[in-house]
Amino acid sequence: MAYMDISQVTYRVADQGTNILTEVSFSVEKNDFLTLAGPSGGGKSTILKIMAGLISPTSGTTLFQGADISTMDPALYRRRVSYCFQQPVLFGETVKDNLSFPFEIRKEKFDPVRAESFLSRVDLPASYMDKKISQLSGGEKQRMALIRNLLFPPQVLLLDEVTTGLDEASKGIVHQLIDSVKKDGVTIVQVTHDAQELEEAGRIIHIVEGRVEE
Repeated sequence: MAYMDISQVTYRVADQGTNILTEVSFSVEKNDFLTLAGPSGGGKSTILKIMAGLISPTSGTTLFQGADISTMDPALYRRRVSYCFQQPVLFGETVKDNLSFPFEIRKEKFDPVRAESFLSRVDLPASYMDKKISQLSGGEKQRMALIRNLLFPPQVLLLDEVTTGLDEASKGIVHQLIDSVKKDGVTIVQVTHDAQELEEAGRIIHIVEGRVEE
């Protein structure tokens, strides 16, 4: 049994009368590092959002460990399958506001030592805990969004073009973090157009005009 199984998934925009996805099927095995590639507008990000449970398909099913995700508690599911947006979404005023959030939703006491260790993993000092998010660069915001997703490691991490627009230094730091997460046993599915990432990708599925291209 596959770790995740996307079966005959179609996503139709009713008011436009067009399909974004048409009968897309593929499987994800545990510890996979799967890359979705293909032209812009082909439906790759839509697939990730369906896998994350952020939107529902018009038809078809997404199974996680054999269970239909539509039958699962959304909050619990998203702790196991975590989605990271292309444009980092931060809230509150400070870095600490963002890094304390995963603890709050689990009703656990904030652990500053754990948070600081993750800051260190993305080459940021502990002093950043009190830094205002309005003062962060684009690369720093993306790193912050990633480690917020990883303070409590998910079983599956969905990455939606998370290195787009980053300078080479920030991109390298993000790559190191993703590599370490993979070694820790997290299953990863990413969408990317980055030439280096595509060149280094192991397993690639091409999505063209909403369909899996064989």
